[in-house]
Amino acid sequence: MRIEDLLIYGKQHIHSDYAKILLAELLNKNPLELLNYLNEEVNDNIINEYKKEVQAMESGIPLQYAIGYVNFYGIKYYIDNRVLIPRFETEELVENTINYVNKYFTEPVDIVDLGCGSGVIGLTLEKKISTKTVDLIDISKDALEVTHKNCGNLNSKANIINNDFLEGIEKKYDLIISNPPYIRKNEEIEQIVKDNEPNIALYAGEDGLDCYRNILSTVKNNMKERCIIAFEIGYEQAQQINELIKEYLEDVKVIVKKDMSDKDRIIFIFKGIE
Repeated sequence: MRIEDLLIYGKQHIHSDYAKILLAELLNKNPLELLNYLNEEVNDNIINEYKKEVQAMESGIPLQYAIGYVNFYGIKYYIDNRVLIPRFETEELVENTINYVNKYFTEPVDIVDLGCGSGVIGLTLEKKISTKTVDLIDISKDALEVTHKNCGNLNSKANIINNDFLEGIEKKYDLIISNPPYIRKNEEIEQIVKDNEPNIALYAGEDGLDCYRNILSTVKNNMKERCIIAFEIGYEQAQQINELIKEYLEDVKVIVKKDMSDKDRIIFIFKGIE
């Protein structure tokens, strides 16, 4: 079969853009250049793999799991169904965090990524800012296997730790960052997310705030004199999380940032920083 024949097959079963991206990945070609190779013959192994992945996507498997990677903040990360698929909102969390760290810190920083999943937040920060140490923490051993693979792919020196957030950890950090689970127990979400992405990375109790309570109730023991905490949040949770911050932390400044959709999506907590 030729590339054109495979594209026709793919477009009969899944979105045409996905059909093109998937085939380009298997052929190690740029999707934008695929039309230049329409008459090129494809070997049987790739034909069989392509058809298998197309059928998987037709049954509801997300594209990112089918191709096995995402591009996050310009870096290629391996992912599979053991971890959450990173979203654009999380890139905004990273972008804002980079700006604040560069503004307020002149020396290399100690950072921790809580509930790291695939590691995209902590590993991206390791690449983009000056770090002394990077700790990647997750309660899921399955997720940390993905983290470990991404660390290897990026030649990272980050420490991978299997733990329930900061429980039992005494180290102090300049930056504590997390995109924790924040969906309410009975909240309606997209079926493709519900059916494919790990529940442990999505749901956080009756009100979706369990992880923030967990972190905020102990985090002051892990904050240096000057420290930034950065959270991604559900767009309706800013007020409730602000109340939790007041309950557990003193003498801090809080800033809520909106995402590109003009929804409250990021909370920054500043200690010892004006």
